[in-house]
Amino acid sequence: MSTHGDHGTTDDQHSSASRELLILYATETGTAQETADRIARECRRVHFHCRVQSMDVYPPETLISEHLVIFVVSTTGWGAEPRAMTSLWNMLLRSDLPDDLFEDTDFCVFGLGDTAYEKFCWPAKKLSRRMQSLGGYEICSRGEGDEQHRLGVDGALDPWIERLLEVLIQLYPLPHEQHNIPAGRPPPRVSFSNLGSDTFPNPDPLDEDKKFHTASVKCNRRITAEDWFQDVRHFEFSFEDDIKHNPGDVAVIHPSAAASEVDSFLVAMGWANVADDFFTVEHTMLDQTLPDHLPKIVSLRILFTRYLDFNAVPRRSFFRLLQYFATDELECEKLNEFVSIEGADELYDYCQRVKRTTWEVLSEFRSARIPREYVFDFFPPLRPREFSIASSIELHPREIHLCVAIVRYRTKLKIHRKGVCTSYLSGLKSGDTLRIGLRKGFISLPTDPNTPVVCVGPGTGIAPMRAVIEQRIHEGHTNTTLYFGCRSAHKDQHYHSEWEFHAEQHKLRYRVACSRDGPEGVKRTYVQDLMKKDAQYIWTMLGQQRGILIISGSSNKMPTAVREVVRGAAEMFGGRSNAEAVEYVAAMEREGRLIEECWS
Repeated sequence: MSTHGDHGTTDDQHSSASRELLILYATETGTAQETADRIARECRRVHFHCRVQSMDVYPPETLISEHLVIFVVSTTGWGAEPRAMTSLWNMLLRSDLPDDLFEDTDFCVFGLGDTAYEKFCWPAKKLSRRMQSLGGYEICSRGEGDEQHRLGVDGALDPWIERLLEVLIQLYPLPHEQHNIPAGRPPPRVSFSNLGSDTFPNPDPLDEDKKFHTASVKCNRRITAEDWFQDVRHFEFSFEDDIKHNPGDVAVIHPSAAASEVDSFLVAMGWANVADDFFTVEHTMLDQTLPDHLPKIVSLRILFTRYLDFNAVPRRSFFRLLQYFATDELECEKLNEFVSIEGADELYDYCQRVKRTTWEVLSEFRSARIPREYVFDFFPPLRPREFSIASSIELHPREIHLCVAIVRYRTKLKIHRKGVCTSYLSGLKSGDTLRIGLRKGFISLPTDPNTPVVCVGPGTGIAPMRAVIEQRIHEGHTNTTLYFGCRSAHKDQHYHSEWEFHAEQHKLRYRVACSRDGPEGVKRTYVQDLMKKDAQYIWTMLGQQRGILIISGSSNKMPTAVREVVRGAAEMFGGRSNAEAVEYVAAMEREGRLIEECWS
């Protein structure tokens, strides 16, 4: 790594006039976005003016003009980068980029991940190395937030921010008349202006976003048995637009919270009488993000139906902010305990372990009255959800099919919970309309018809596999294999009649593992067990014929076990040593022959 002395940055570049800072984040669940906002607030204390942007809306070609950048990057699946990072990352990987491209750019990286997974903070590590290889100067060593830490991400973020501020002050000294702004209650990121009763809301910005298309519900059908514990639905949406998508692409859906829940929440917050009053939203703290597609004119009811999530499980930063608004002595004492290092386990037990929602916490800390202007600071955005498309555009023109598990469960406090987006979807009726966006996925199918494809997709991981199989059958390929896993052949074997029909037509090799159908006391069979039995076939497809392996589903033990099967097949039938077999699997991934589309 270059030293700062030979990096090429000038005194003028580090002058007080250069206190501009770009924070780029890539998130899947919102944690990286919240972290980016937090870093921006802290940098504000040393008089930096921050721009905070998602990587998917930032023009990658303008990165070369930035003199100071902080990257905040989450980790998805098997160490993959978030989709929001893909465009920027592909640009950085170009082989024709000079190795001094970012010689005038200072940067640092904070990654978010989970040490329960092998490739912890992998995208952040790769981004850090790549920026250095292109001449960038890493001013602060990479931070790595771990969800397994007793303080969560804050366990690494708090000390990393302290180091960052020290470095920034060294490199960009404050003018003599300026001092650090002391920590305290942050100002709200917006201001509101009340409007008259004859006001009408703006057009919905989502309706004007050309990345989204109007869809009509054609089918909403349960595909698990009625007496089965899990409700999995098959959805079909039709479009007037001539939409285009490929196998592996995802549908992006903005949910709406249930009207009855919104009503109850507004009553509990004491906002019922003003819930439908319109006001304008003025973004005053520009270094803090706001929800996507937010209209200029809204009401509280609109905000909590479409844009803010009152059922999210709050993070430690929520309790830090709540300290400034609680007035009851016992409540203040409890909040102080929660945000202390010593109180980390107590906070976890109170909140994360039992999945208490923001609404439920506020109902217990009753002395804290949240000013209306602070709603964007207390409540996270109601994020759009992404679902793998379960159909081929070639077989179903101007349509998108989805395979969705409706999220319902009980917490450790025996409280019933529902997923906001899947509950919204489950209530859709034929003819209902909604806006759906399309986003590029990670799957790339071979162009050579002789290249076999092995699909592994248990549960709702079958969704992108259905798109892959339909596409390949449409193109006349017969060398596709599907390993599907479920609990019961008769209860949750999704789309089994389709797979059996294709298998009868010799267009698909279908293998299914029904883990709960075996005799009592006998070891359960999962997809990886079937693949292990088929190890010689697996090596023929993936080794001798250099086929492609696609894994989709929950990023639990399954993806690791499937990789282990391939490694074992390379050893047993490919004649490789253990080390060579491990490298073979790694090479498959580098070459794009091992593709993983998994979620936690």
